[in-house]
Amino acid sequence: MYFQPPPPREPKAPVAAAPPPLPTPPVEVEAQAPPASEVDVAPVQTAASGAKVDPPNSRGSFRIFRLAGTDICVHWSWFVAAYFLIQDRQIPYSSMMWHVAEYVAGFGLVLLHEMGHVLACRQVGGAADRVVLWPLGGLAFVAPPPRPGATLWTVVAGPLVNLVLAPALILLAFLTAPAAEGETNTDLNMLFNMLAWFNLVMLVFNLLPIFPMDGGRILQSALWYWLGRAKAMAVSAGLGVVTGAALGAFAFTTGEWWLAAVSGFLILGALGGIAHSRMIARLTDARRRTDRHCPNCQSAAPIGEFWRCAKCLKWCDAFANATACEKGGEHVPNESCPDCGRQLSRTDWLAMSPTE
Repeated sequence: MYFQPPPPREPKAPVAAAPPPLPTPPVEVEAQAPPASEVDVAPVQTAASGAKVDPPNSRGSFRIFRLAGTDICVHWSWFVAAYFLIQDRQIPYSSMMWHVAEYVAGFGLVLLHEMGHVLACRQVGGAADRVVLWPLGGLAFVAPPPRPGATLWTVVAGPLVNLVLAPALILLAFLTAPAAEGETNTDLNMLFNMLAWFNLVMLVFNLLPIFPMDGGRILQSALWYWLGRAKAMAVSAGLGVVTGAALGAFAFTTGEWWLAAVSGFLILGALGGIAHSRMIARLTDARRRTDRHCPNCQSAAPIGEFWRCAKCLKWCDAFANATACEKGGEHVPNESCPDCGRQLSRTDWLAMSPTE
């Protein structure tokens, strides 16, 4: 899952959470990978002009189909990784097609995990309409209402999908096992064995308390009740940096270079979470506009430089009088809602009634 927070005050933007490796190669983070994950963004950014601007983590991807009102997209690098990873598989299938089937089915499990996040987010009144598959797994672009309960359910739903799938995959592996001891495993049995193993790895890996993985997001949501949103994110992201560094050290020690790369993404995501916690703290004290509110979380738009220009990357106020951009013309801010992360065009913000 990918909770992409509104751009932090610092220049570094969070990176998506990386998922656990496929039995062959890795295929799954929450990000909340990138740097995630998690609870603070939506699928497609829209410039003030109304033109769509793809979030950094989804550039280079294209839609392959729609599922339950969700655009399912694949990044071009997915195909490059597939070529090399399938070639390196050591499972003794009878033909290359079974290796391809394993790779695609593994990402099918990743997709089901991400759809758990998407459907749960919608159930609590949030916005979610895009999933991107890439070599390290899946990114669900979700923007649940900024409440601990809504965030917790959105995060937990992904691992719950893997938990439900576990007994079914184990049963299929058992039913397709050779009838007599010593018989050679069939291709179908080897496939179900690998999928059952991968589903379990995905479940355990995502529950590790490494922000912005699901486990780190669950910790953040639980702490939110007692510490508040900003402190909860700062604590969980800080622990994410430490655990991510420990995972990286283990990966280097054992020569698991793919795991080392994943830990690097996790550390960047956790650092992005720390930066985002500072922005949330600023939001808490920000003055609010009386004429516009977010249609997703109903929060009034804040007054101040909470948006970043898509051209020059400088911070600006999306609703202030237009100012000149050093890249030419006026600033074109990313108009996501700073409170919930929902991507909106300027016309998407709703006018507030006198009673509000």
